[in-house]
Amino acid sequence: MPVPSPLAISPEVRAAVAAGDPVLALESTIFTHGLPRPRNLAVALEAEERVRSLGVVPATIGVIDGRPTVGLSTAEIERLSTSDDVVKASLRDVPVLTAKGRSAGTTVAATAYLADLAGVRVFSTGGLGGVHREAQQTFDESADLGTLATLPLIVVSAGVKSVLDIPLTLERLETLNLAVVGYRTTDYPGFYIADSGHDIDHAVDSPAEIAEIARARDGLGIRSTLLVANPVAADSQLDPALHDEVLARALAAAAAQGVTGHDTTPFLLDFVQRETGGRSLDVNVEVYRGNVELGALIALELAERA
Repeated sequence: MPVPSPLAISPEVRAAVAAGDPVLALESTIFTHGLPRPRNLAVALEAEERVRSLGVVPATIGVIDGRPTVGLSTAEIERLSTSDDVVKASLRDVPVLTAKGRSAGTTVAATAYLADLAGVRVFSTGGLGGVHREAQQTFDESADLGTLATLPLIVVSAGVKSVLDIPLTLERLETLNLAVVGYRTTDYPGFYIADSGHDIDHAVDSPAEIAEIARARDGLGIRSTLLVANPVAADSQLDPALHDEVLARALAAAAAQGVTGHDTTPFLLDFVQRETGGRSLDVNVEVYRGNVELGALIALELAERA
């Protein structure tokens, strides 16, 4: 006997998907766990407002009282932004939290899966998860990569955070058949900085070109995500010299304190935030704004070509 889906899709998102209108998926961990209060809520609502101003329906995704939801209401976004009992959910966590009736912010993996389930084809985030440093020994790799390898989406990000192993991440993306294109660049971004020092093979010049690549992929029956690497503007990035110096100290501190496993990335990001006087948070917001805008423009192009 089939089990009914617990997925909730807002009427607005459902109608837009059915009509072929442009929709952009947005994650919730940026405002549940990525930014401090009250800035988190302001950024979340600003993103939705910007998407709407461009003629696109925003589909912010999260889990509310055990209901995975595509198209959170303003009240639901406010609740996730201000509640202390909201957890962070990757894809593997969603069924558990659903059964337990918990509320959660969804990571890239969980957001992407739920977006695809609802028929949303474009998703904007800040930075992707990737392969962790020393993964040769720990096998520590984000669930984002394996999940995106199975979903025919377009995901806009500013690369992976520089606390990760970027060369190994790029190798892993190739292994998983995840195409990567740089938006007006072949320099792979490092989230806080526009150029990580590593190159990618292909650049694209416009949202229309990105939409055309996605159409070609779909026509070939390839079911993996097209990753669009959108670097933060050079005048908004963290100073590269400061970035390198602080990151080196963060890695040394983590090693000295024996920080390992899933605690490593939060430790490093918190260290960078403190040592840059909060500047890294400002860059985080600028990254997100740029990715949200580009994602909305891509969604418009996809809808026009449907």
